[in-house]
Amino acid sequence: MDGLFLGIDCGTQGTKALVLDAGSGQVLGLGSAAHAPPQGRDGRREQDPADWLQALRTAVSAALREAGVDGQAIRALAVSGQQHGLVLLDAQGQVLRPAKLWCDTESAPENAELLDALGGAQGSLERLGLVIAPGYTLSKLLWTKRQHPELFARLAHILLPHDYLNYWLTGRVCTEPGDASGTGYYDVRRRAWAPDVLQHIEPGERLLAALPELVESGDCLGTLRAQATTTLGLSPQTWVATGGGDNMLGAIGTGNIAPGMITLSLGTSGTLAAHADQPHVSAQGEVATFCASSGGWLPLICTMNLTSACALVRDLLELDLDRFTELATQAPIGADGLLMLPFFDGERVPALPEASASLHGMTSANLTRANLCRAVLEGTCFSLRYGLDLLRASGLPGSEIRLVGGAAKSPLWRQVLADLLGLPVVCPQQTEAAALGAAIQAAWSLGRQLGQGDSLEALCERCVALDESTRTLPRPAQQAEYEVAYQRYREQLPAR
Repeated sequence: MDGLFLGIDCGTQGTKALVLDAGSGQVLGLGSAAHAPPQGRDGRREQDPADWLQALRTAVSAALREAGVDGQAIRALAVSGQQHGLVLLDAQGQVLRPAKLWCDTESAPENAELLDALGGAQGSLERLGLVIAPGYTLSKLLWTKRQHPELFARLAHILLPHDYLNYWLTGRVCTEPGDASGTGYYDVRRRAWAPDVLQHIEPGERLLAALPELVESGDCLGTLRAQATTTLGLSPQTWVATGGGDNMLGAIGTGNIAPGMITLSLGTSGTLAAHADQPHVSAQGEVATFCASSGGWLPLICTMNLTSACALVRDLLELDLDRFTELATQAPIGADGLLMLPFFDGERVPALPEASASLHGMTSANLTRANLCRAVLEGTCFSLRYGLDLLRASGLPGSEIRLVGGAAKSPLWRQVLADLLGLPVVCPQQTEAAALGAAIQAAWSLGRQLGQGDSLEALCERCVALDESTRTLPRPAQQAEYEVAYQRYREQLPAR
């Protein structure tokens, strides 16, 4: 499918936009705009959806400007959005209150109550194909009912962040399997809503009626409505594809659309995602067997402490990023016996939500700045290894890791991960994987809509280029050293 396509990624920190020439596979322009930081205390993390719309306008304008193209030339677009967030609209389509985000843990008591009602972790796995977690949308609904009953009584639409942006763009209230997978009221095996789960929040049919229409990934929702064309400077003939959650679109943007590949995102948190043709529901609740936004499934694990943990040590030692990396490089594998469990905000993988960070094996000889830097970096990577082992146990061994996120730029991170995970790692040339994946999905969807276009495989082959200078292979001797250090990590994990 030739022409220009727009990919939009609405994340926690900001919105990014990307202009893709699908015929050549070239990214022509990028734009971004920051969001106000999530607001709240004691686990509350909320944002005003109006802030996303303002950032959307700024990011799209900047991307078009850098690409040097008129917005009228954009044929289709798609939106990638942060998962799990709750956006409630009234019957007039107005936002009722700030959106509770994926990182909001205020509804942890409600999640525990709902999990118990489902029969615990095993009951949740049997009913939904995954174990609901505090970040999922379900517990946010029950929290809202209890804390804001008057607003809850007025809700007419229950949306995710990417659903809300699609509603603003097209006027349609709908969602797709990938993002819906992270709600807690969606059956990932059957790819359908689980209305009986909503009965634990409110008996009757009202909440089910408020859920968005389920559409297939790769469909087009329609063309832009007037307010969107005016605000964004695009053509009223611009089509809007389904889009999806950021993990799902990030997988497309790294070419992870068939079994064998793994996408690893290194950000504030860390995410490992593998593709599967069947719903590989793991007996381990840490593995979230989400649906993909390209067809199939996207089993993934997510750690909560990655570069955020390293930043705490950097701030403590008053180091810039270059000096932190230099010191960590100076220390040996295993940091001379210094081991950190970097669970500063609890942890999702391993499943230790109440854990705190700890430092083990300290002696007068090994407590150095270099070893401390190495210990926090290794500790965060050990959690990723733990998650990869869970994916392997689910029958998803992986043959290559596509690495994205800020830390992927570091040769040290790449080598540590290759040695510890035992797989080759390589970075795509385009690091804004979710925005690129959205643009690729838009091109694929328009081709399906018109009955003439490239397959998703062909588009990914053309548009996802690898930076071979970043390819890093495991080293056998270092793998053996890391195996010893990793087993020490496993031995020190708190009992669950």
